[in-house]
Amino acid sequence: MARYSSAILPILVLVSAISADTAVARSRLTQDTDTLAPIVEASPVLAPFQHVRFCLRYPDDCKSNVTENERIDLSDDTLKLLDHVNRDINAAINPMTKGYGSNVQDGWTISPNMGDCNDYAVTKRHELLQNGLPAKALRLSVVQTASGIGHLVLVVVTTKGNLVLDNLTETIRSWQNTNYHWLKIQSATDARFWYEVKAPNATVSQAYRSFQVADR
Repeated sequence: MARYSSAILPILVLVSAISADTAVARSRLTQDTDTLAPIVEASPVLAPFQHVRFCLRYPDDCKSNVTENERIDLSDDTLKLLDHVNRDINAAINPMTKGYGSNVQDGWTISPNMGDCNDYAVTKRHELLQNGLPAKALRLSVVQTASGIGHLVLVVVTTKGNLVLDNLTETIRSWQNTNYHWLKIQSATDARFWYEVKAPNATVSQAYRSFQVADR
């Protein structure tokens, strides 16, 4: 039997661990994307006020390119990238509750040391843009959690459905399996505009009127 040196063995263990994580992620995702119904836009709505401020602070992250694809091919490499970005940013930003004042520097921030769900979501989107994924396929979305809390996540539109990168979990899930109430989503056509989300079995506009998401 071949013997590995003490220097090579840790590398082999690391590679095996990464491969295993990717295989597990793909297995979970395959189970999670049996239903490929996309998120359906309803009426245009106002963008979250803090997203407007974010675009003033980070204009490059609010650009749109009409020639880009609105979906990405969910290859093994792409899934590995999504999993890596989701896990790394969840670990890199320490969670905290933020208050949003009049200073634009208090708004949504890319790669802060401490931040809330908004900072996690925009940082993930920024990192994926830097890795060459199309802006049209990377869409921020406002949801309501089961406990009634407003929350921001990143939706990645792929050939295997709409996937969610979330700071509340390491697992990448399809949007239908998040147990969230979907309220509004960033436009694929223009990253500065937002749309109401049409729920499969409910009138979103009524739910939206009964639950006003704070413009965090």
